[in-house]
Amino acid sequence: MEQAHVWPSTKAENMDPDKVSIWPRMEPFLLGALQVAPSSKLSLHYLRKMATYVRTRDGCFPSLAWPMWRHIACGKLQLSEELAWLYFETFDLFTSHSPEDRLEWAECLSQCSSKIELDQQRNKMSVDTLQFLLFLHIQQLNRVSLRNSLIGEEWPSHRTRSPCPSEREAKTSSQNKNWDDQAHLSFVQSHLVELLELLVEPDQLSESGMVPRDCQISLEAVRSLGLLLEGSVHPDRAVQPVYRLLSKGPLQTHAGYSALSHSFPLHQLISCLQHNLTLNPFGMTSCLRSGKKLAWAQQVEGAMKRAKIARNTHMAPAGSKMVLMSQVCKQTLAKTSDKMTGANIKIHRCSDAFIYLLSPLRSVSVDKCRDCTVVLGPVETSVHVHCCQNVRLVCVAGRVVIGASSRCTLHAMTPTRPLLLPGSADITLGPFHTFYPSLEDHMASVGLAVVPNMWDQPLLLGTDPVKPSANPEPACYCLLPPEEFHMLVVPFHIKGDTCEVPGGLAPHYQAALDDKQKRIQKWQKTVMEAQLNKEQKAKFQELVEAKFHEWLLETGHRQELDSLIPPSATSPQVSNGAPADEPAANNITYIKTGALGQSPMAC
Repeated sequence: MEQAHVWPSTKAENMDPDKVSIWPRMEPFLLGALQVAPSSKLSLHYLRKMATYVRTRDGCFPSLAWPMWRHIACGKLQLSEELAWLYFETFDLFTSHSPEDRLEWAECLSQCSSKIELDQQRNKMSVDTLQFLLFLHIQQLNRVSLRNSLIGEEWPSHRTRSPCPSEREAKTSSQNKNWDDQAHLSFVQSHLVELLELLVEPDQLSESGMVPRDCQISLEAVRSLGLLLEGSVHPDRAVQPVYRLLSKGPLQTHAGYSALSHSFPLHQLISCLQHNLTLNPFGMTSCLRSGKKLAWAQQVEGAMKRAKIARNTHMAPAGSKMVLMSQVCKQTLAKTSDKMTGANIKIHRCSDAFIYLLSPLRSVSVDKCRDCTVVLGPVETSVHVHCCQNVRLVCVAGRVVIGASSRCTLHAMTPTRPLLLPGSADITLGPFHTFYPSLEDHMASVGLAVVPNMWDQPLLLGTDPVKPSANPEPACYCLLPPEEFHMLVVPFHIKGDTCEVPGGLAPHYQAALDDKQKRIQKWQKTVMEAQLNKEQKAKFQELVEAKFHEWLLETGHRQELDSLIPPSATSPQVSNGAPADEPAANNITYIKTGALGQSPMAC
């Protein structure tokens, strides 16, 4: 049975009990649209040709297998095989699969010992053909427009309206269109006719390949629109797939649905959708305006006054749950909570902060942050770092993407190649190097395994997305030298059984840790053999501690340790004084630092 998710009613809605709202779903744009200008080979002209081709070839419809897409992408569209796989894998990553299926697929890939075996395994994959066509078309979301690049914003049109203050706030805090629900609505409104024409069967096209006005679209084809659209009828406000709204109830007549032919006249379907399209009630605009505040432990008095942390997880359907964190500065923020499980997280404009979000998450975006450490629980789909400086990210994720960022360090465990977009420089890639007690349980819940792990095999997309960069600039990225490798300790007590890094470390990194441990043991032996008297030991201890504190100040770790001091307040607060979640939702406790000189984080 489908779970009903409702959204607050308004006076305008109550005046029109049969009013139907249809809106763009967030996830296809957030997770599916690559944040890079698309290849010209994915223009409408070529997608129309592809739509005809796949309907007239065996093995292409209703499911498109990887070998056929590779043939179309490489042979017809002249894309590289790497880019063809990137699109195919991206679509598969955010579509529905059970954790068990994902773990089984990871097991199969881990047993491939050659490219031939890997290709044989990939050949078993297929995607929904019509939904994949729609997915390819929404890559135009991030198309660079000469008009926009000159004036900075969209020109006015009859499809757009002046945003209210809360909507302007959402757009200002978003900038990249993948999170911008206003941009999603504008895109669907502007491209609705093109999207529907891709669903028309080839035998209804004219000799010149044009779509006649009186053609029909089948109900099965309209089902594929569920990738992009959903909606509700206002009396019950339960979220429903768009095909169900169009084929039953108030919209059936308006959309022209025929129960005999199980189809819609194209012109009526377009008119019906245009009339009922509206902003996503579970989008970022709504979350900023009316979302609940998320509680956290406040360590430093007054440091969180500018911070804004809100969520809609109490009322949004799966795929639309989000938590927005903005302007967390000079603070440690730690959270593990069911309220974050399965949510899309945006961390925006944070600085000099240490952020631990130790729950299984759907996706994470780290946007316009600087001088931060971000440690995440397993992320089912993707982690995207955008316009950041000097950010250290530690995560297990389905995919990691870095764009327009510099001096960032990524410690990742991921079954896909990290994606480096244009504008990135001085990126360091290192192995995943931490754990917390419930990590492996969280990984299993989102279908992430320890193998395959491709953290050290990045894919670089240049300004020309047709072919990934074969010879990237040397300064673009480097692998972390083993001699600079250290473990990261999560400084909180959490219940669970994981007591080491899942899957272990690569031999050369483990060897570097072993060498450091030997040097510590040698130092301890030297001190013992020195046979210092009590006075000498006290003086020696004083010198070591002074040197250690000097190092803490030079590296900035003093702030990190100070921010780990547990709060004295008995209940969590939020920056604007609004009611917060119950403290029981946050089951993190702090590890006491113990004797002077002991640090909870070995950096």
